[in-house]
Amino acid sequence: MTVVIVVHAHARVFGAPGGGREQPAFLFLAWPTPWRAGEGAFAWFRPFERPTMTHRPTLVSHRLCPYVQRAAIVLAEKGIAFERIDVDLSNKPDWFLRVSPLGKTPVLLVDDEAIFESAAICEYLDDTTLPRLHPDNALQRARHRAWMEFGSAVLASIAGFYNATDDHALRAKAATLRSRFEQIEAALGDGPFFSGPEFSIVDAVFGPIFRYFDVFDGIADFGIFEATPRVNAWRAALAARPAVRDAVDPAYRQGLKRFLAERGSTLSRLIDEQKDDSARSDLELRLLARSRPG
Repeated sequence: MTVVIVVHAHARVFGAPGGGREQPAFLFLAWPTPWRAGEGAFAWFRPFERPTMTHRPTLVSHRLCPYVQRAAIVLAEKGIAFERIDVDLSNKPDWFLRVSPLGKTPVLLVDDEAIFESAAICEYLDDTTLPRLHPDNALQRARHRAWMEFGSAVLASIAGFYNATDDHALRAKAATLRSRFEQIEAALGDGPFFSGPEFSIVDAVFGPIFRYFDVFDGIADFGIFEATPRVNAWRAALAARPAVRDAVDPAYRQGLKRFLAERGSTLSRLIDEQKDDSARSDLELRLLARSRPG
């Protein structure tokens, strides 16, 4: 008869990004060994697969895509150097359609493989490169994955908001977003991040979400975060995180505002009115300067 004892512990792992950080490990002890009776054996195994990337990965991107930003944030948090190629999703090249079966970004090109869909990319990176961003506990990992999916639902609500075609629809979509963030408020702890002091993939999901509101807030006050102090603090912490901040180029905000202005929506009209007001203010200031003596 062979007796196997499994001991869960933490081992200090070296030779990978984040080396020296304690990671979960399992000690397997067998007596006698199944291959040689009478001798005991033990070995350390970790639920961690060492990186298989032999070349610098390439992130196929669209400059405004929030799902691309998720992957870029996780790559940065793990200290992985990568190339980034932007594609025009209104005129998708043939090579892109070959690596992206759904015709969407992001795609991560790793050696001879193409990984599509942001969740799959983030999970692959967390499986293969330290430091781990998912919790060690299986139940907490499941909880985090559920809130990642919730983040995708919030992005769908944001799209509904900026595509609303009349004032009533815009108010209704704003109310939906307000309700979503109130749900998140109830799930947050003391911060500064989603599950406390450690940055996680849920944070990588919500950093790009909050970035939309940096532009929305400059158009009008929609009252979405009036009753969510913890969400507000989380938003500020993510905005200050280098990996989140640097996931877009410096022209992102102007590009997003231009995209919104071209939607033909109620939000587009508000942007146009804002431009008209700004132009009138500039004209009034110039006229006032001319009318002053001397």
